[in-house]
Formats: sequence, C-alpha cells, structure tokens
Amino acid sequence: MNAPIVAILAAVMAAAPPAVPMAVTARIAGADGGWDYASVDTAGHRLLVARSDGVMTVDLGSRRVTAQFVPGQRVHAAFVIPGSGLGVSTNGETNTATIFEAATGVIKATVATGAKPDAAVYDAGTRTVWTMNGKDGTATIIDPAAGKAVGSVSIGGALEFAVVDGHGHLFVNVEDRAEIAMIDIAARKVSRRTPLPGCEEPSGLALTSRGVLIAACANGVAKTVDAASGKLGDDLVIGRNPDAVLFDAARARAYIPSGGDGTLSIIDTAGSPRVIGKVATQRGARTGAVDPATGAIYLPVARYADGGAGRPKAVPGSFEVLVVSR
Repeated sequence: MNAPIVAILAAVMAAAPPAVPMAVTARIAGADGGWDYASVDTAGHRLLVARSDGVMTVDLGSRRVTAQFVPGQRVHAAFVIPGSGLGVSTNGETNTATIFEAATGVIKATVATGAKPDAAVYDAGTRTVWTMNGKDGTATIIDPAAGKAVGSVSIGGALEFAVVDGHGHLFVNVEDRAEIAMIDIAARKVSRRTPLPGCEEPSGLALTSRGVLIAACANGVAKTVDAASGKLGDDLVIGRNPDAVLFDAARARAYIPSGGDGTLSIIDTAGSPRVIGKVATQRGARTGAVDPATGAIYLPVARYADGGAGRPKAVPGSFEVLVVSR
C-alpha cells in the first residue's frame, strides 16, 4: 500500500468515533400514557418516570413496575431529594408541585407554582427545589421540608431543563430565546444570559464535572458552554429532536437521546466534550436517566401509528422503558 493511501486511511480512522459496546439489552413494559423526564433514585434503587397521571416507578433489581406510585396531573419531572426521604414532582396541568414520601409515595404537600411547571432541580446549598415554569417564564422556589413556596424569580421565556453547579448558580435553557440563563441563587436574579447561535429550541441540559454545560438542540446539534465564563465551545453533532442530556459523573460520559431519529449519542466528557459513538434506540425516545451505580441507561418510549417522533396518538400497549447497557 502506498504512502498517500496509508495517510488517508489513518486520517479517516482518527476522525471516526471509536465503537462503543452498548445496545438496547432489555425492554420494560408499562401502562399507556404520556411521559416526560426520568430520574434514578440511587438510595431506593428505583427509576422514576414522569407520566400523564403521576409518577411511575421501576424497581431496578426486580424490574417490577408501579404504574402510579404518586398521583399527578401531566407530570413533567419527578425525583428523590438525596438524604431527605422526600421526592418532588411537577404537575403541568394544575400548576402545582407535589412533595411526597420517597419510600411510600404518600403526599406530604401540594405547592402552588407558576404556570405549567416543567423541569425542577434541587439546590443542596439552600435546601430548596426550583421549578421551571414553562408558560410564564418564572421559577418557583420551594422549601420541601416545610412543604411551601418561599419565593420566585422572573427569568422570561419558555423555560426547559435546569442544573445547579453547587456554587450558588442555576442554569436553565430558555427554549424560545435559544439561550442559557444563569441565576444567582442567593440574590434570586438573572446574572447572565448566554446566546446559543445555531441552536433551535434548546431543551436538555447537563453540567459536566469539568464545568461544561451541554445543551441539546432540536436541530441535531448540542452546544457546549463554559459555565464559569459563558464562553461557547465546540458544537457536537447529535440526533434530531432530543429532550434531555443525561450525565454519568462516575464514567465521565453524557448521553443525548434523540427521538427524531431514534439514536443515543454518547459523549466523552473527560476532556473537551466529544461524541464517541451512537446507539440505535427507537424513534420517540427523547428523555431518560442513567443509573450511576451500573451505567445502565433507561429511555421511556412508545410506538406511534404514523411512525413519527412527535406526539401523535401512541399505539395501545406499546409504552416501555428501553434499557441501554454494555
């Protein structure tokens, strides 16, 4: 083989992402209905999935499903607050958040929020939950132990997923403005806005251990932003119509499920974030959660009669949670 051909092959091999030995290894059936964000309760070894009628749980050992662990009204987010014995879910239909006992699902309080609460995040520094209210552009601040709202912040725009950095800052994607807003938690005000040029409808958001924000955009790219400075980094090529970025700190990986083409982008975050592979999943699989104990990824999904990835009527009996693992 002559030298030019060897050089070309070497360049191609260097540019191509390495094979990642992951695939859909199991499917867990659940009740019909819509879904949104998911989370893993590490202490309880359970998956929580936000559903149309409440919070669904899956025991990650036995894979036993509880269809309605906590009742709700078009739930968008559900998670357990570490070390508190409490969980929280947001009800987009009734403009409320539910505080419940993590072990039993018993409701402790129902808290009024802004219009259409979507994502929610817990800040350990202030021991508060912040709901991102997608319709009125506000964040409601909740004291979960007291079971009541203790304030709100006007951010503006259609708010999507949010993360906190553990140093007094909250970051949230503003979908209709294609930006990331940074909130000073103590001051309860917006302290910076980072435009995301070339990003359509940013939804999913994660913060890596190296302080890099990864925002998933509907048009098949993910934007990277240095959280401290707001400086834009390299764009990442992903699938279309994602709705979450899942971060696994133990393995320095991020995962972006894209419902438009049924792929899961795998991102190495040990250095500058880079896509190292993609896994075929299923059209419509756009949110999920990763289990930090095992590295397994859980993706809620259903089949649609027209094969689309939007939100038409799902085929009865087709809802399931895909398990992606090695």
